[in-house]
Order: sequence, then C-alpha cells, then structure tokens
Amino acid sequence: MANVTETRDLQAEWRELMSAHARVSEALEDALQCGHQLSLSEYEVLQRLVESEEGHRRMQELADEIHLSQSALSRLVGRLEEAGLAERAICNHDRRGIWACVTDAGREAQRQAEPTHREVLATTLDER
Repeated sequence: MANVTETRDLQAEWRELMSAHARVSEALEDALQCGHQLSLSEYEVLQRLVESEEGHRRMQELADEIHLSQSALSRLVGRLEEAGLAERAICNHDRRGIWACVTDAGREAQRQAEPTHREVLATTLDER
C-alpha cells in the first residue's frame, strides 16, 4: 500500500495532468472555432479520417479513439455531413457496420486547420 506522501505526489501529478489537458483543449477549441469554424472534436474526426488510407473509419472505432459515446459521435458526424465535410456509408462486408467517410471538402478543411492545430500544440505544450 502506498504511503501518504506517494499518494499526495500521485494526486498532484493527476491534477497537473488534468490542468494541462484543460489548458491545451481550451486553446485548441478556441483557435479552431475562431479560425476554421471547427470544434476540436470535429477536427479530431476529420484528422483521423484523412489519416486513414481509405478515407473512412468505422463509427465505433472513431467513438472509442476520441472518447465519445456512439450517440455523441453520431451527432458530430451529422454536423460534419450538414457542412459537407463527411458522409456516412454502410460497410459492404458487414452490413451492420457504418463508415464515416471524409469528403474532398473535409480533406481541405482539415488541411487548412492543421497548421493552427500544430501551432497551438507547440505553444501550449511549451508552456509546461
């Protein structure tokens, strides 16, 4: 069993980690929203779709990777669809599966937002 000093150190580390995460997430959210009209979660989905060789990912995989519930991801992909940045498709080899697919406009939006994303990461992570 950990002694009280070790427990306090772990708690301090946890708080520092949570504080850094909040600071970076807030800065990314603000910069992406102001500069590109994308939320951080929308950017994360587009980035993962663009990085995929096929330009699509299973909805369940995306939900797991970006830590959203399936319903929250479905709403997010719906917003991307309305903006013309993504679309959904049925998986050919497993009709139960649904793909989130990036469109050309989605690729362009991600490409334009990427320098902002990188700049904010560099700035905020250097503040540690």
